Amino acid sequence: MTQPNSIDAVQDLLGSEGYVCGRALATVVFLSLKLGRPLFLEGEAGVGKTEIAKALAAGLGRRLIRLQCYEGLDASSAVYEWNFPAQMVAIRTAEASGGADRGALQTELFSDDYLIERPLLQAMRPDENGAPVLLIDELDRTDEPFEAFLLEALSDFQVTIPELGTIKAPEPPIVIVTSNRTREVHDALKRRCLYHWVDYPDFAREIEILHTRAPEAAEALSREVVAFVQRLRTEDLFKKPGVAETIDWAKCLLALDVINLSPEVIGDTLGAILKYQDDIQKLQGSEAKRLLDEAKGTLEPA
Repeated sequence: MTQPNSIDAVQDLLGSEGYVCGRALATVVFLSLKLGRPLFLEGEAGVGKTEIAKALAAGLGRRLIRLQCYEGLDASSAVYEWNFPAQMVAIRTAEASGGADRGALQTELFSDDYLIERPLLQAMRPDENGAPVLLIDELDRTDEPFEAFLLEALSDFQVTIPELGTIKAPEPPIVIVTSNRTREVHDALKRRCLYHWVDYPDFAREIEILHTRAPEAAEALSREVVAFVQRLRTEDLFKKPGVAETIDWAKCLLALDVINLSPEVIGDTLGAILKYQDDIQKLQGSEAKRLLDEAKGTLEPA
């Protein structure tokens, strides 16, 4: 599929994959596609940053390549590794046969046959369906040396393998970088990207998202769920629930055949929206009822 030629087309494309997208986000996605610039998305966990890459890849019919970041991630894990066991077998076989040419053997050992491609290298390879979508997820979990290493990849869309040389993408991949902002990412990397902060949606947009992801939920229940979650986000919590938790909670309530929220139902299902015991403890007793009453008080008749 060809890339969308307008901001509205981006919204339609993402919407066709179940991703409800505001105009500001659709604009920066459009510009990223139009200019061939990486897109850097920051925001709290669970607000839909990763889902943008998935929806974009599915909508465009492109391959999604995901590099999940973690502490200690290095170039060998992100770009390539040599298949050491296979190389050792080849060496032993050559020694057993005798008369092996050392130069030829070395050339063979460091060829594509023994190369294990990791996400960054995979993203530089040609693809008959078009440039893939490269998702560099939760970059803030890595350290600064890895960020510095990424500069070459994101600036020139190429990676260097000492034994093979520099491999440049024939067509730049569509790059989406996400961060939960557990630490600040260096300015040098941000300058190479277009930037957008993905915030919690307002009530109307979160209702729209819930209708898309859990269409079987009744209107009244959906409105109560979203109102309660949005009220919950104003509390002093260690981890506020994201949109992902709203969707999960609604599906849990549907599985229990819940028609309307009650303090008892909330107490029984808190594990779907809160992931830390200290946060759950705060909603024990009368707190759940207080928040539910406040949430219902913000609702207008549907």
